[in-house]
Amino acid sequence: MSTLPFPASVYAARLDRAASLAADSGLDGIVVGPGPDLQYLVGVEGDTIERLTALVLGPGIAPTIIVPRMELAKVRTTAVGQLGLAVSDWVDGDNPYDLVAEALGSVSRVGVSDALPALHVIPLADRIDVRAELATPVLREGRMIKDPEEVAELRLAGAAIDAVHRRVPEWLRAGRTEREVATDIAEAIVAEGHRTVEFVIVGSGPNGADPHHEVSDRVIGDGEIVVVDIGGAVPSGYNSDSTRTYVVGAPDPEAADRIAVLVRAQHAAVDAVRPGVTAEEVDAAARSVLAEAGLAEAFLHRTGHGIGVSVHEEPYIAPGNDLVLREGMAFSIEPGIYFAGEWGARIEDIVVVTADGCERLNIAPHGLTAV
Repeated sequence: MSTLPFPASVYAARLDRAASLAADSGLDGIVVGPGPDLQYLVGVEGDTIERLTALVLGPGIAPTIIVPRMELAKVRTTAVGQLGLAVSDWVDGDNPYDLVAEALGSVSRVGVSDALPALHVIPLADRIDVRAELATPVLREGRMIKDPEEVAELRLAGAAIDAVHRRVPEWLRAGRTEREVATDIAEAIVAEGHRTVEFVIVGSGPNGADPHHEVSDRVIGDGEIVVVDIGGAVPSGYNSDSTRTYVVGAPDPEAADRIAVLVRAQHAAVDAVRPGVTAEEVDAAARSVLAEAGLAEAFLHRTGHGIGVSVHEEPYIAPGNDLVLREGMAFSIEPGIYFAGEWGARIEDIVVVTADGCERLNIAPHGLTAV
């Protein structure tokens, strides 16, 4: 029995749109390997292995999946089976690239998904005698605009991770290590409705000044600022990602004041989100609040990233990105401030662009939370 999160009609529409976008971009065909794009298009999950699995589609091409016979039963439980897509299975000793070429037919331009490794791209290009190019611009266009079913799953993920943040004070206290706290958080991520734990960051004191610190055996001290950035995938495969900043006991007044500015910067960026503005304008909304308070140099990264079947995907809310926001885009708003050797702080929500603004998918308290 299929465990697909959406009806077959949703996947059919995604395949049709991908073929239409390929035509608009001048691509005769697209080859999609295992990864987020394949999960999005037909619900096939997993990573690339040495045996080729690939979906072939494009204008005038009947969507066809090439799959090792040993994986055939699993693939048929996805939209591939529900939609009755063409299947070309193969066994060791066969040449799967011949099957891809057969599905493509006569082509001049072929795009490949960015998750398809050189292990498969090079022999495929040799077989079809066409230089492969990235299909990323086509595939990301489909995934950037979330349909109502996807937004519902992101809401579910947001509520689940909010529930975990509300429980963080149960575990975060002086004398415990970051790793001990992270273990409790990881268990709660699953208990609150996720099927997987994608990441847990617990950055205490100076470790919080490293935006991508994960966990360590450092013992958390009284009065320290602690960054907790957590996320996972709910059963549908859609992800949560939310950061809050905590303090164990009473905070240093200067740190508390700076974090209050950070909260204002995060709110300013959220308030800037609406159709028609650019990604860089949203980034600038957060950056300007921090700059006015003399904290511009403490902000070390972009303001946000898209989210869906991947934790990080298009659109990226960053300086220089003139992408115009559209209804249905989903991304994080997560400015941070970092002081090397001292402490760091970050506040992050996922938002979805609506017709006249945006919807926050995370509502746990944003201010510095004392535990």
